Amino acid sequence: EVLAAEAVSCLNRAMAALRDIWEEIGIPEEQRLERTDAVRKHIKNLLDMMVAEEESLKERLLKSIALCRKELDTLASELQLDPFETEEESTILQMEKNLRTCVEVLQKQKRDRKQELKALQEQDRALCDILGTAQFSIDAGSVPSLEDLDRYRRHVASLNTLKEQRREEFVTTKRRIILLMEELDHTPDTSFEQEVVCEDEEMFCLSKDNIMALQNLLQQLEARRALNEAACTELRARILLLWERLQIPEEQKQSSAVH
Repeated sequence: EVLAAEAVSCLNRAMAALRDIWEEIGIPEEQRLERTDAVRKHIKNLLDMMVAEEESLKERLLKSIALCRKELDTLASELQLDPFETEEESTILQMEKNLRTCVEVLQKQKRDRKQELKALQEQDRALCDILGTAQFSIDAGSVPSLEDLDRYRRHVASLNTLKEQRREEFVTTKRRIILLMEELDHTPDTSFEQEVVCEDEEMFCLSKDNIMALQNLLQQLEARRALNEAACTELRARILLLWERLQIPEEQKQSSAVH
């Protein structure tokens, strides 16, 4: 009411000033009426335009609210969350702001989950290449649930633990194999033996089959050493027996003792 009264007062002052100007100029009465009508139309058009702009703003807000609600329903379904509830008593402006904020929050959650899924898949792929195992089964096209991500994290952690266990087993077994090969004067002749002895430890595939093959190779070398040791023991016994029969002097025995 105060604003309307001020507007009327301003309009009255403006019209009085216009009348004074028209009288000084000498504009006829008929033209004064025409100019007065032009002022009325101009003011009416201005007010109509302002009302139309505000109506357009209201329509944009209502359209944004409808779009936000639709997107919230979609995001809640993708993220496996409960449907979003709005405060119906709030104003249109506040409701639009609240809904838009919620959409941004859920969009960020969706991006974060997808990014974490991608990172887990990259780790999983690298570990599976090293361990020779199958990748974790998950739908990469949909947004993973929190439970899915938790299971995936635990799966990757278990693969990392398995990798470290097999790496330690490989390094320990490799050292024993190299020592046995040196002791037996054995040159790696198969591709697997060359891979074990010569390849970079980080490049060796730590698959279950490779670890079993590694243990088999170690057992084979240990068996050969055991056979050689048994043969050496038998030969030493025969030598000692021959020394006794031939009555070899002690000095000659000592010179051969190094062998």
